[in-house]
Amino acid sequence: MAIEKLRFGRTGHMSTRTLFGAASLGGVTQAEADQTLDVLLKYGVNHIDTAASYGHSEERIGPWMKRGLRDQFFLATKTGERTYAKAKEEFLRSLERLNVDSVDLIQLHYLVGEEEWEVAMGEGGVLEYLLEAKEQGLVKYIGVTGHDVAIAEMHRRSLERYDFDSVLLPYNYLMMKNPIYADGFNTVLEMAKERDIPVQTIKSITRRPYPSDRRTHSTWYEPLADRDSINKAVSWVLGQPGIFLNTVGDIHLLPMVLEAASNAGPRPSDEEMDKVVAHWDMEPLFV
Repeated sequence: MAIEKLRFGRTGHMSTRTLFGAASLGGVTQAEADQTLDVLLKYGVNHIDTAASYGHSEERIGPWMKRGLRDQFFLATKTGERTYAKAKEEFLRSLERLNVDSVDLIQLHYLVGEEEWEVAMGEGGVLEYLLEAKEQGLVKYIGVTGHDVAIAEMHRRSLERYDFDSVLLPYNYLMMKNPIYADGFNTVLEMAKERDIPVQTIKSITRRPYPSDRRTHSTWYEPLADRDSINKAVSWVLGQPGIFLNTVGDIHLLPMVLEAASNAGPRPSDEEMDKVVAHWDMEPLFV
């Protein structure tokens, strides 16, 4: 069953509702990355979301672009730099790593802190450079991303300062049980609808913060890892009309997430989700 496609806001691109979160390529070999490409093509995923800070991710995607696959993907990356000069240096390096002359979307990565927000948005900041890069044809669209409970409010402020072309923030059942975050998320969602801005969501299959230093997956949080709970978590996220789900930072869990998306059913009820939460001792990742 094909994954549903949805217009990616004002860009007009018909993106699969599950966007490939390429943080999962940060620590893998090129052979493993190429196997992951086969999985993406199998499910028809046509949108890649990476970042300069995702380890070797951009370098792993570069050979795909050399193979003539550039036109098959909406290609997005991110810069974590806050000043004009450093953002320019990082973005040009991203283009080189990706083996492309331009990308579709560049995003201000994890823009949450008050002081860095002022730098990024001010004179000599990263936004100033990205607007220049847009004029030069190096990028078509500019977005903003972030984590934490505070990000919903910061996104609201960012959208008031500049008319960004996309936003990205966490969204899952437990996050939306936090009334402060839920209110902020819904405010951002309403602003996005009014402006035709696509809303990308992350952390769909989060179980909890890792309870110890032991890691079972390459994600920096402990994920849900069984098929049934992943199916429910993914169906719950996709049950919110009009939003996109960025996959997962582990290539071994990716097929289950894509399979869940391709067979997403009705949104599970609160009662069903509460059973998943209790069974897996789930905890909010951000408080």
